[in-house]
Amino acid sequence: MLITKVVTWALASFATVTYLICILYGLIVPESLHMTGFLEQMLPGFEWLTPRGFVIGLVEAFLYGGYTGLVFTPMYNAFHKRWAAQ
Repeated sequence: MLITKVVTWALASFATVTYLICILYGLIVPESLHMTGFLEQMLPGFEWLTPRGFVIGLVEAFLYGGYTGLVFTPMYNAFHKRWAAQ
């Protein structure tokens, strides 16, 4: 069984770190290899290299990760209860 709080914080942190790596990647590689189009589609309000856009993306990445943990953990635990005993 998974603990919802632990999984939620882990996934929220993972999504935040992944977002920061994507931003760093965009600063290092040539513009033709940027992921700005993907980030703008996945994170509403995100704007490349603006303070406002950076913070919006950071918050949204954290919230998406947290949401994933909040939805995934109870589903996993329910399936685990049903099929682990078999």
